[in-house]
Amino acid sequence: MSQFVVAACQMDSKGDKQDNLDRALSFVDEAARAGADLVTFPEMVTYMGDRDRYPDVAEPAAGPTVQQFAEKAREHGLYVHTGSFFEQIPDSERVYNTSAVIDPDGTVLDTYRKVHLFDIELEGSVEQQESAYVAPGDDIVTVETDLATLGLSICYDLRFPRLYQTMAQQGANVFLVPAAFTMYTGKDHWETLLRARAIENQAWVVAPAQIGDKPASEPTYGRTLVVDPWGNVVAKASDRETMLTATIDLEYLEDVRRDMQTLQHARPDVYRESD
Repeated sequence: MSQFVVAACQMDSKGDKQDNLDRALSFVDEAARAGADLVTFPEMVTYMGDRDRYPDVAEPAAGPTVQQFAEKAREHGLYVHTGSFFEQIPDSERVYNTSAVIDPDGTVLDTYRKVHLFDIELEGSVEQQESAYVAPGDDIVTVETDLATLGLSICYDLRFPRLYQTMAQQGANVFLVPAAFTMYTGKDHWETLLRARAIENQAWVVAPAQIGDKPASEPTYGRTLVVDPWGNVVAKASDRETMLTATIDLEYLEDVRRDMQTLQHARPDVYRESD
């Protein structure tokens, strides 16, 4: 398929897991009415509340959140990227920050666990230690679908270009970047980083985001974006809970990759880590 329609849902998730999930599921209905082939959601789609409750709201990777998204995918015959939810880790107080891709038959094609964790201290303003509550994943995940090859990442991963370069080398042509960027960092870095990842890899970037004040964290920036392989922003959400759609044109991507062969010119043999 040379073109398909993606829906990117911007959520204002808070501390009521079922309410958040119900609103997300209603967005799948809306995406289907809009003719979307793929619907995507932000980081922590089902819960943004007290971090001490992460183990309580966590569930198995194939738990009720994924099951309900799968039912919607099957009902409407579209792909669903769940955004991220908290996955239980047996015998651990920490959780995984996990996302899943579901096909139109309701089958989970793959899951991804956030690799890079947001541990930051900015004197006098922001302090977060995601690793105190969340365990990192260890796998790079690309997912082949009938639409495109999806490269999976979550939020803070965006700051690590080698992750995206590796996914592009593995065939990814559409990067999914569900996020809950803080207002503090988002206002200066969000769009710039997304456009950079698109330009570096001649890839489409779909970045559904959290918006609004949160019960137990910094306010989130929002500004859900879709960026084309030349780095142009082709769709941007307003500052509210909303859904946007965009047409992903893979023929245009191939034109860009033909004319600007940076992926072919990469030198991974030179980029190896020093001893």
